[in-house]
Amino acid sequence: MIRNFKRTAAIFGLIAASSTALVACSESSDSGSSDSAQGDSSVSGTLVGEGASSQQNAMSVFQKAFIEKYPDADLSYTASGSGAGVEAFINGTATFAGSDSPLDEEDGEVTSANERCGGNDAWHLPSTIGPVAIAYHLEGVDQTVNLTTESIAKIFKGEIKKWNDPAIADANEGVELPDKDITVVFRSDESGTSDNFQKFLKAATGEWDSKGKQFPDAVGEGANGSSGVADQVASIDGAITYVEAGFAKQKENVSTAAIDFGHGPVELSNDSVAKALDNLAFKETNSEHDMVVDADALFSSDAEGAYPLILTTYNIVCSAGYDESEAALVKAFFETVLDNQSTELEDAGFIPVSGAHLDRLKAAVEALA
Repeated sequence: MIRNFKRTAAIFGLIAASSTALVACSESSDSGSSDSAQGDSSVSGTLVGEGASSQQNAMSVFQKAFIEKYPDADLSYTASGSGAGVEAFINGTATFAGSDSPLDEEDGEVTSANERCGGNDAWHLPSTIGPVAIAYHLEGVDQTVNLTTESIAKIFKGEIKKWNDPAIADANEGVELPDKDITVVFRSDESGTSDNFQKFLKAATGEWDSKGKQFPDAVGEGANGSSGVADQVASIDGAITYVEAGFAKQKENVSTAAIDFGHGPVELSNDSVAKALDNLAFKETNSEHDMVVDADALFSSDAEGAYPLILTTYNIVCSAGYDESEAALVKAFFETVLDNQSTELEDAGFIPVSGAHLDRLKAAVEALA
């Protein structure tokens, strides 16, 4: 069963005429400066998160806002990859995990996570929305390269080896493509991005057999993390990879392909991603606050003008079971996240959440015990 949702210092200085007035004013001033000049001191300590490198840049935005609001608190987020993040969460070395894939029930991750939460459910909060770019480095070609989903699958399987292959040339009429080798670059570490990219290839083409967080290494060369694959592509003329848009955007000589999902090439943009998010669907779980996206429905969609190759990165938290200080940190941080879906986040390569999806996330954070 599937649930469908729509998206989107006060400075003071009082001179007292008497010692009594001075004391009174001093007490008032201390109280005011704590709230306005120093921020909210009701939350303190360091919140430890680990996982998806896809949201590393977003976490930098959120950390800045978190510290500004709660100067006695901080965030430590280690971008070690989704697999390592889930492991750290289950082992209790991280308070929350960032993962581009939901917990795997068949592998026992759901059960282990619930045990880590003291018998309470772990919830998926898809609070970081990042499109995945097919990023390439092709010197001498100024136009955006168009790729069909079928061509993308064949490139990463090693069946298309040249940039001027007829399958690519047919989708780029009038563009002089070079007779240049294609160098595939993939994530060498366990990654939720790899997991989702493989799900996309399977759902969109039916011509992809492998799955999971480990990308097959039979074709191309591997690099560690999102920044690693982006750096590798930037250094190799003819290289191509799959990576979160923000990392591709940071590289001057890396371009982003337009993808034909079935109705002609679609360039990656806020508008095209928003169209894909409009019909986001969720799987049925134990709680309405546990939001697991139906990835198959998302990746196989071909709505005209939509760009469905997106990561709805989950921040996995305990719905209850933290000690008092941890619970306060978790709630305060994710309230800050949802209050800062901003242009700064957009500039980092992410899509700010809004509308019904934002309301749903706020309800889930409010329900955390």
